[in-house]
Amino acid sequence: MGKRDELIARYADDLKNKCGMTPDMDLLTKVTIGCGPSIYDADASTVAGSQPGEIETVKKNFLIKKLGLKDGPELDAAIDSVIETYGKSERNKYRAVIYYMLAKHFKKESIYG
Repeated sequence: MGKRDELIARYADDLKNKCGMTPDMDLLTKVTIGCGPSIYDADASTVAGSQPGEIETVKKNFLIKKLGLKDGPELDAAIDSVIETYGKSERNKYRAVIYYMLAKHFKKESIYG
């Protein structure tokens, strides 16, 4: 099993055990691949949910650029909701897991079609 497969398994485990979701493995794999090399970097692979700059990055680079959503309060609300689901006290909030949950939240799975 390669490094990426190990990471995808870890993300699936987080979705099951920390977020209470049954992951769509095909979508999770595509979201993970979409994150590019950042998944291999300890800092870039996680989202610091308490840092406003990090939340802004998720909003601009993922929700607006990747998913094509319009900026508005519903984007911030969705990010807050996903971080709440993951657990605010959870130290490692993996970017791929956050992006997966946001894609599901906005029903934008087709972007990864």
